Amino acid sequence: MTQPMLTETTVRDLIRQELPVLLQEDRKICDSITELGRERFADRDRTDGRIEQMLDELRRDRERSDRKWKEQQAEDKRRWEENTRRWEEQRAEDKRREEENTRKWEENARRWKEQRAEDKRRWEENTRKWEAHVQENKRESERLHEEIMAVVAKVDRSIGALGARWGLNTERSFRDALAAILEKSFGVAVINVNEFDDEGTVFGRPEQVELDVVIHNGILILIEIKSSVSKADMHIFERKARFYERRHERQAQRLIVISPMIDPRAKEVGKDLGIELYADSMEVPVR
Repeated sequence: MTQPMLTETTVRDLIRQELPVLLQEDRKICDSITELGRERFADRDRTDGRIEQMLDELRRDRERSDRKWKEQQAEDKRRWEENTRRWEEQRAEDKRREEENTRKWEENARRWKEQRAEDKRRWEENTRKWEAHVQENKRESERLHEEIMAVVAKVDRSIGALGARWGLNTERSFRDALAAILEKSFGVAVINVNEFDDEGTVFGRPEQVELDVVIHNGILILIEIKSSVSKADMHIFERKARFYERRHERQAQRLIVISPMIDPRAKEVGKDLGIELYADSMEVPVR
């Protein structure tokens, strides 16, 4: 009987069918196959070790990645904080410069305002000084003019006194002129009193007695105005004053004689009798 021809396919199929049974029943065949497989494939321990090694490497890679990621995060955070700090410093610097510029501008504005005020003050001060200088010059000119006119008037009165003495003018006109000056200069009223002395106490016989009377601030002043005054005139004036005081029952506080021509002996009598003598009505102090 002819055996069937074995092919590769038939052999493979036969091995697949019989090999599991043989491995269970024949220990040698199992060891042989195991040894044969060990040469090409790793055993379980080696495989587990290899897997553990691979897992360790994966774990280390992951740890390295995590560490790098954390380091990168820390670096990014540091850079962010550094940039934030620099930005805040820049903002603070910009604010400081802005405040400094504002302060300088305000300081310059204040100085400019103060300078304007100072210029205005100096201008007003110079204007005031100039006006005061002008007014002072004006007053000085007016004063000099008044002094000159007073001197001229005094000369005129002296000439008038000479004229009255030599009959070139009347004594009454001279008296009226000096009385008018006294009234104008001191704002007082000169009252001419002409009363009759029937007992003759002044001239030794009954006669008219003429006096000039001034009442200023309640003070009674008796005045004699003449073109010239002698020693005898002083005694007559003193008797006139006493006659007036008795007649009106009032005492005079001042006795004044005004004349541009006063005899030196008359001055001595005036000093003894308490009579004030003045060469011009402008010289009389009203107090």
